[in-house]
Amino acid sequence: MKLAWQLARRFRRTRQSGFLSFISFSSTAGIALGCFVLIVLLSVMNGFERELTQRILTFIPHGELYSVDNSGIEQWQDAQQQLKADPRVKDVHPYTKVTGMLQFRGDLKAVELTGVDKTSAKSLALVEHISDRDWSAFASQPDGVLLGRGVMEKLGASRGDAVQILIPVITGDLSFKAPHTVTLRVAGEITVGGELDNSVGVMHLAKASGESGIISGAQGLRLTLHDPFSAPQTLRDIGYAFPQPVYMSDWTRTQGHLYQDIQLVRVVVYIALTLVIAVACFNIVSSLVMAVREKQSAIAILKTMGAQDSLIRQAFMLQGMINGVTGIVIGTSGALLIAPNLSAIVATIEAWLGVTLLSGDIYFINFLPSQLEALDVVLTVVIAFILSVLATLYPAQRAVRIEPARALN
Repeated sequence: MKLAWQLARRFRRTRQSGFLSFISFSSTAGIALGCFVLIVLLSVMNGFERELTQRILTFIPHGELYSVDNSGIEQWQDAQQQLKADPRVKDVHPYTKVTGMLQFRGDLKAVELTGVDKTSAKSLALVEHISDRDWSAFASQPDGVLLGRGVMEKLGASRGDAVQILIPVITGDLSFKAPHTVTLRVAGEITVGGELDNSVGVMHLAKASGESGIISGAQGLRLTLHDPFSAPQTLRDIGYAFPQPVYMSDWTRTQGHLYQDIQLVRVVVYIALTLVIAVACFNIVSSLVMAVREKQSAIAILKTMGAQDSLIRQAFMLQGMINGVTGIVIGTSGALLIAPNLSAIVATIEAWLGVTLLSGDIYFINFLPSQLEALDVVLTVVIAFILSVLATLYPAQRAVRIEPARALN
């Protein structure tokens, strides 16, 4: 192996044609670029998945069990304690949803208000999206309401303003009836990000249940799971074993498209950039085939001196692998430097150019997230290395087949 390594280095140092040098350089550059972009983009996908979990899934419950009629969850306190004993469940909170039109100074906005119990809601993750001042004001007002930032901007409402929510009334004969009107006072705002800010709000559980006619005091139970991605199966298991008929819902029904889009982009990125690395490895094949042609006489001399086929094969494989490993090292090193600092780099570029890459009014974040994962780096390096090795097999075998008598003729 030591002699093969010396031969590979000698062949690389030998003067090559300009075109061969260009092909060799392009293979190294292509592999480096493919590894760099693949690791960086996978880090971005990881960042979006992290922000989805830490932002959207802190306001949207991982799962919900809610009654099929206005009776609500019977003895919901006991059911809450039983569900908390499930090892898959992190926390459980009662809630009642009120859907209607919010009215302020003649303007209307469709909203979905969630009634929460202020005594236990402090442990809810949604409180992370509410300032301490607004939460204190909300807790001290029985008719207080917290509205999404987009809702407040749309209506032009501010803290302390009185707003009305028009709740539709369902009659048994489906006849028209005037909506039920409830007056609430704005205690503060909620900032989640994206479209959620344009339709969400929080009010007190007792107020929401009373105005909605929920007899038990809670329409349903919100579940926070240790593993949000197990929500469909976990909710199915819990719902089927629940003592009363309930509807089951989990976050994948309402926000699952975001996660599916992230996974789809991840797969497309992996396939596309792996093909880029593979194309770069074809340049290794081309450069080595031309190198074998240039070195026919040297190979023939080595064979007449007694060099084994395995030595010739190893020498050319090592020569090609040097290009691949060099590209892998350069690309991976660049990605390891850029990916952890990508958010700050993009923010600086946005400040210089005066543009916004992600608008908080449209997306659930207003910055480009990035989270470097060791597994992504290892997989990228392994795939690129395997492709580089495979690219050297055919040229090395051609070198072995050279006949000294014909090459020296």
